[in-house]
Order: sequence, then structure tokens, then C-alpha cells
Amino acid sequence: MAGYREHTLDGAGAVDLVVALYDGMIRFLYAAITAVEHGDADARRAAVKRALDIIIHLQARLRMDVGGRTAQSLSEFYAAIFAQILQASQSASTMKFQHAIDCVRNVRDAWREVARDPEINSAAPGVFAMPPRSAAAEPGDAATGSSWTA
Repeated sequence: MAGYREHTLDGAGAVDLVVALYDGMIRFLYAAITAVEHGDADARRAAVKRALDIIIHLQARLRMDVGGRTAQSLSEFYAAIFAQILQASQSASTMKFQHAIDCVRNVRDAWREVARDPEINSAAPGVFAMPPRSAAAEPGDAATGSSWTA
């Protein structure tokens, strides 16, 4: 499945890649909800870690010098959603996870609208600095250096 996803993103524009990261974050948050419902703390922590790794990746790619107010707003969103996910994990709250999903989905839907514009999507968005595909490590990979747990 990972090979299929990687292949489908090969020709994707920069905005499509951002949308894919948001989709991944949503998928991991749903996995955290499932883990809470099954009382599986290890699975919850693993899913939360993956979602937070995506947020860290997105935050690290923000270009404050180019993105202006939009980049600042995204930075604030990432900080807020990071804290909300940590709180949801700490309290094992499906309602808090669902609220985080709703917030992430709203921003993801805005990126999808941007992705529909071929002029914008063909060029890298000014808000993000996206590394070449070969240099980008998947969030949560050992190459990212992330070793903390939620």
C-alpha cells in the first residue's frame, strides 16, 4: 500500500503533497480514536506520534520570510492542533480527537481548493519549502530523528 501511495504522489504538485500530509494526519487521528475505543494505549501513542510528526514536518517547512501572515496563521494553527492532540491523547478522549480531526479537515479542505487551481499547484506554494521527493523522509521515519513519544 505504501508503494502505491508513493507512486501516486510522484507527479503531484506541492499543494497536492500538503493535502496528502493532512490526509495522513486525519488517518492517524482516526487510528488514535480506534485505539482509545479498544483500550490500546500503545496503539494510541503510536498513532498520535505519527500525527504529531506530520505537524512537525509541516511546521518545519513553513517559510515565514515568504509566506507572511498566511505562514504565521498556519504556524499558530499547528501549535494549537499539536497541543490539542496531546491533550486528547493524555485524557484518551475520543471527543477531543474528533475535534482535532474536524479542525484539520477544515484546513485540509482549504488546501484542496488551492490544489484545484492548476497555476498555483504547478509551482511550490510560497508558504512552504518542500524538499525534493528523494530527500524527504516520511514523517515518523528514523531519518527524521524523531524519537519522542506522545
